[in-house]
Amino acid sequence: MRVLADEPDLIVRREGNVGVVRLNRPKAINAVTLEMFREMHKALDQFEADPAVGLVLLEGAGERGLCAGGDIRSLWESANVGGDLGKEFWREEYLLNARIAKFPKPYVAFMDGIVMGGGVGLSAHGGHRVVTERTRLAMPEAGLGFFPDVGGTWLLSHAPGEIGTYFGLTGQNMNGPDAIYADFADVVVPSRKLAALRETLAALDPGADSSRVKATIAGFANGDAGSSVAAIRPRIDAWFAHGRMDDIMAALQRDGSELARSTLKTLSEKSPRGLVVTLKLLRLARASATLEDCLAREYRAALAVFTSDDFREGVRAAIIDKDRNPKWSPSTIEEVTPEMIAPYFANVGADELVFN
Repeated sequence: MRVLADEPDLIVRREGNVGVVRLNRPKAINAVTLEMFREMHKALDQFEADPAVGLVLLEGAGERGLCAGGDIRSLWESANVGGDLGKEFWREEYLLNARIAKFPKPYVAFMDGIVMGGGVGLSAHGGHRVVTERTRLAMPEAGLGFFPDVGGTWLLSHAPGEIGTYFGLTGQNMNGPDAIYADFADVVVPSRKLAALRETLAALDPGADSSRVKATIAGFANGDAGSSVAAIRPRIDAWFAHGRMDDIMAALQRDGSELARSTLKTLSEKSPRGLVVTLKLLRLARASATLEDCLAREYRAALAVFTSDDFREGVRAAIIDKDRNPKWSPSTIEEVTPEMIAPYFANVGADELVFN
């Protein structure tokens, strides 16, 4: 898909029956900015009101992926100078995530290639989630001193068994079938068939309902639903069933297998505070009634993260300096106290996230 230099970061247009939303920052793997969220809100307003639009299609420009996440560099720059971009950025984003989940027309997401963080929020809450053989989906935020947000705690907590706990804490990649097994996606379509599927969707009658859209997509699927993570679920369930990070780490240490050791190593590289916050958010999400409840809780935690040393350090190590050697504070899970975690779950008064 060729990208012209003068094209906007978000392309919105109607093609036949389809209202197309294309993330258009391919050099940044379509990382989403605050302005793109605002423009996407406007696009959904337009498409919802237009009777000629039967469905919405989300796609990413370029060959690398749908979306690598939010514009973390801008957030880091704002956090470093005591700015408030985080407050605006996450409010707009989380409200958009909730809107996508309730959008009244079929919402189709082409989750081809890399789909991470904010990209998950724009796609996995949709009604028709298409992955390919190239899909690499992840919620790697604990490695940035953060946590799986954009409604990620809702999605992860509703995955089978402890699969969501595993992916949320480790940040490991899901392939297409893994994403379906974890209920982040619905169907695998070979990437070479996406263009034909797109044309077929555009030719549908504007009155086509969700079941017709689902059947149309199924006609292009390859039936590949063999998840690699499903095979190791009994072990994951045993390791990650605990409510405390210390107990999860101890379970992995007791096991001693190669998989347990590699998982333990992965966890040891994450922010200890981020892991503890993530696990608590996941357990609270499991008992939550709605996606909005989780998003409101995530917003409280995100505001606390934005002022934390771990967020600035995690982004520095992964994205700014790229030395992959963050100095977490505190440096071990044992040093993370309830007092350190409490601000992430405290009411934020007038800044509470409220849904219409």
